[in-house]
Amino acid sequence: MAAVDDRRTKLNPDESPLAIICGGGSLPFAVADAARRAGWTVILFAIEGWADTAAVARYQHHWVGLGQFGRFRRLARAAGCREVVCIGTVLRPSVSTLRPDWATVRLLPRLYRLFRGGDDHLLSGLGRIFEEHGFHLLGAHEIAPDILVPAGALGRREPSERDREDIARGFALIAAMGPFDVGQAAVIADRRVLAVEAAEGTDAMLERIGELRRLGRIRSPAGVGVLVKAPKPEQDRRLDLPSIGPTTIERTVAAGLGGVAVRAGEVIIVQPVAVAAAADQAGIFVVGVAGDPVAGA
Repeated sequence: MAAVDDRRTKLNPDESPLAIICGGGSLPFAVADAARRAGWTVILFAIEGWADTAAVARYQHHWVGLGQFGRFRRLARAAGCREVVCIGTVLRPSVSTLRPDWATVRLLPRLYRLFRGGDDHLLSGLGRIFEEHGFHLLGAHEIAPDILVPAGALGRREPSERDREDIARGFALIAAMGPFDVGQAAVIADRRVLAVEAAEGTDAMLERIGELRRLGRIRSPAGVGVLVKAPKPEQDRRLDLPSIGPTTIERTVAAGLGGVAVRAGEVIIVQPVAVAAAADQAGIFVVGVAGDPVAGA
């Protein structure tokens, strides 16, 4: 796991408010609450069309559209924000769908170049833009370390030896794909690669597995196979860490797989108690794998 920037540990949260750029889902609010408990004043910069309107209203906030970097910069500077966290669901837009303000218009040639590549290429480039304008980008896990999956099984069930072979192969595959900036997940069954996550995302990939079963293209019995998730080896851990939640468990069960394995300490978990309960009810495992997960792959 990439070393955490130690500047955060030297900061007093009372020095300046924390800006949280807030996409969809519940995770931004868990991070905001954790930041508050740590003594931060939190200001949400909620992305129009993505952030939960009712939940956002419980916090000091501003609404910003995709492509409104100038508005964010102006409001964040006026509030005295220097530290920024980006968290929550936002599907990758095309440049043509942005509604750029003047500051973003000036960045368009650079943005076009960033969009010509994978998600990590795009997000890392956006992170550099924030820092060039005086903001310090933090990972959500630096503010709320308890959002990361711990090592070990989250529920009652442990992976079998056959599962562990599939897990090792899945982590080896994600590591090998890293230079191509492809995805953060794969499905392996009996050492066979059934699917690799690309632009469709994890949920759609798992739906594809279910469809392949219905078409008879996957003949392994139900309960065999593992969803494996991990960040890409050179990924900027401050942005777009992979995540799992109750929906992941539902999709894994519907796909007929035996469990979920993720890199411990490097994957975000949404509603961990609900995840463990759903896994136990379905009879599948959810495990955080520490150390070198590709050994023996």
